[in-house]
Amino acid sequence: MSDENMNDLNSTLRRLIQTIDIANVLTEPVTTSIRRLLETSAAALGTDEASVLVREGDSGDLRFLTAIGSVADQLVGMSVPSGKGIAGFVLMSGQPMAVSDAEGDATFYAEVDQATGFTTQSILAVPLRFHDEIVGVLEYVNRTGSPPYAPFTPDEIDRATVYADAIAALVNSYEAAKLVRDLSTKTLGASDESDLAAMRQWLASLRRSSEHTERMELAVLLRELADRGDAERHLCKQLLESMLRYSDEKGEVSYLSY
Repeated sequence: MSDENMNDLNSTLRRLIQTIDIANVLTEPVTTSIRRLLETSAAALGTDEASVLVREGDSGDLRFLTAIGSVADQLVGMSVPSGKGIAGFVLMSGQPMAVSDAEGDATFYAEVDQATGFTTQSILAVPLRFHDEIVGVLEYVNRTGSPPYAPFTPDEIDRATVYADAIAALVNSYEAAKLVRDLSTKTLGASDESDLAAMRQWLASLRRSSEHTERMELAVLLRELADRGDAERHLCKQLLESMLRYSDEKGEVSYLSY
């Protein structure tokens, strides 16, 4: 690969990585906030099982954005077809819905339970409305404890609606940030095939290098240290910044060789 092509490739990669990094910086705090608010609201409504479903484009399908409970990991990313289930009804009608016997309700979408092995008895679902647009559905399932579960009450529907307003605003922020991430994917997809082949070759050679392996090991160590607490993270940042400043002062000669 010529130096000119390599420079173009490096420039493309830098722009792509920067775009993805920006999108992650924007989306990760939002999804964390949604999950924490979901946990708080579920505790207030006496359940351990709850989820946030977001509308997928104009199709009307719903996708589990986040969830808490015994099958949360299985739910995240799963889709409910347009108009299906209690969540689909709430999305289309814009009205909250409480069901005490899900299996006996004609609108219940049993495929989710079949896929996860979970047994849904009672559901409280409210629309996530941002301004005049419904962006998703907030669901609470069963009560904490053992069946038969007490049904959700009209007062709890009102309380859930208050939480839904806050979560809907966060979901709207998440969707806006997600557009940035999707744009970066489309940018990569629009690249010339020869560019993609060169990019794959370059990445493969990079991964095989011992320097790359050492950098990855260093990144893992830094991540582990930073995750231990605010004090450790602050100290780690100070040490790295001090080392960089000292290295800059020494020019191209590593001060570690002294």
